[in-house]
Amino acid sequence: MVLQKKGVTGLFRSKKTVFQVLLLICGGAMLCYGVLRGEADTVLSKAIRLCLECVGIG
Repeated sequence: MVLQKKGVTGLFRSKKTVFQVLLLICGGAMLCYGVLRGEADTVLSKAIRLCLECVGIG
């Protein structure tokens, strides 16, 4: 019984690792796509405006 549980746990951990790597690759691909579309400039300009509003300048 104990050996069977260790095998199930090892299988679960390997599936979890594969899923985490796939999510990491997917996130990196979406990040690159956003940079290629020019979204980084939009996000930066909105962040600057938000910071200036919080300080009370903008």
